[in-house]
Amino acid sequence: MTALNRVPSLMVRAGTASALTIAAVGGSIVVPGLSADAAAATTATKALKIAASKKGSPDRYGATGPRRFDCSGLTLYAFKKAGKKLPRTAAQQYNKTHHVSARHRKAGDLVFFHSGSSVYHVGIYAGKGKIWHAPKTGDVVRLQKIWTKSVWYGRVS
Repeated sequence: MTALNRVPSLMVRAGTASALTIAAVGGSIVVPGLSADAAAATTATKALKIAASKKGSPDRYGATGPRRFDCSGLTLYAFKKAGKKLPRTAAQQYNKTHHVSARHRKAGDLVFFHSGSSVYHVGIYAGKGKIWHAPKTGDVVRLQKIWTKSVWYGRVS
């Protein structure tokens, strides 16, 4: 939908309307490149930055922060701080996201590692084929290249 579709018909007949005119009559302005996902993108960007800020934090099974994390504990913590609630486990998180293809993945999307139909690990996509994640107990939160093609992507909405 373009901005002109939301402008009163009188203004459309008279020609183009400026942003100030549209605002003055209570219309809304549609900005090219922005979509209904703009708020989700902001949340995802915040969550990504929060996860990155935990670099070097110890990975401990069952931990949900703020100092120690397991994989789904890190994603839960990051999105909670960014204003979105996620369930506790990687599999539950996968079931609560909007699934997207690898081609349409964006920074801030969740990356779910699976074996067959079972999800066993999750991280936050950082772009360029890398994720922020808590790899395994005894390791630390870090940025790492995705090491397998057995992944699915999910967008938190």
